[in-house]
Parts: sequence; C-alpha cells; structure tokens
Amino acid sequence: MLVDTYVPDNLIAGETSLVTDAVTVASSAALKRGAVLGQITVGGKFLLSASAATDGSETPYAVLAEDCNASAGDVTSVAVYIKGEFNANVLSFGTGHTAATTKAALRDVGILIKSAVGA
Repeated sequence: MLVDTYVPDNLIAGETSLVTDAVTVASSAALKRGAVLGQITVGGKFLLSASAATDGSETPYAVLAEDCNASAGDVTSVAVYIKGEFNANVLSFGTGHTAATTKAALRDVGILIKSAVGA
C-alpha cells in the first residue's frame, strides 16, 4: 500500500474559486509551482514573466499550478491558475517583478495577491 503525506505549500491564500487552464510553457528553465507567468503574444506560449521582456510575457497573466521543467524544450498541457487568491510570500517572479509591481496587473485578470499570509 502506497501512502503519501500531504504537505501544504501555502500558495492558495483565500476562498475565492480557483480557475485553471492548460497552457504550453515555452522552452526556458525549470519552474516551480507558484511562478508568475506571462503569455508571449506571437504563438501564445507562456514564460516566467520578466519586466524587461518585449514579447508580451512582461505582463503577468497566470500562476503555475505545478512544477514544470521546460529546460529541454516546450512543455504542453501545463496546469496554471487564471483566477484565485495567492500568497505573495510563496509566489516566484521573473527579473524585475515583485508582488508589489505585479499586483495591479494580476488583479485585472482575476488573480489576487495577498500579503498577510504566512509562508
């Protein structure tokens, strides 16, 4: 008999309904659950959102719902959250982004960042 132990990661930070989607993460790096992603305008793939990007992915759009290793190439059917309340202390951001700098853009797409939650 296989027994797993549930260890909460505190990513989810509220009672707002979670909405998920499946996306393609473009070849880039290994990303952890809670990474804030942006969508590339041409082709629609997703990357870790970095403020200096100029391909559309600079605008935060989703939160990665599961670990994803895209270091060897694109990964399809990756689960992301496109709506919900998330703990700022657990989210990870690309270069130039922070919880404070992405909060308004994420709120516009239905993702709320909460900072009063322990990690």
